[in-house]
Amino acid sequence: MSAFEPFAYMACLLFSMFGMLMLDWRHRLFWFADPRRAAVVHTAGVATFLVWDAFGIGFGVFFRGETPYMTGVQLAPELPVEELLFLTFLCWLTMNVHTGSARLLAHRRARPAERALRAEQGEDA
Repeated sequence: MSAFEPFAYMACLLFSMFGMLMLDWRHRLFWFADPRRAAVVHTAGVATFLVWDAFGIGFGVFFRGETPYMTGVQLAPELPVEELLFLTFLCWLTMNVHTGSARLLAHRRARPAERALRAEQGEDA
């Protein structure tokens, strides 16, 4: 086992979160659109999933599997630190997809109206 194996999953999560950061920054989707609202929504989302995890752990449904690719650092019994990173990534991904999809749909809906307006004005489509 190499010295880096216990950090492999964490590194993948951080790399993925960097991708969310870049998408968010480039298109101003979530954190870069409204940081105050994003802080509230992101914190609420992660907290909700942590409560969900706590119930799952308490009922014996969720448990930490043994793998050499995780640090072994736990925030609580059966709750590895990587779970917090994953939930942070999951909520960020969800908000980026939601905002990006809403913008794409709004753009698609506006296009026929723009064409109709140009046609009324006698401009070429």
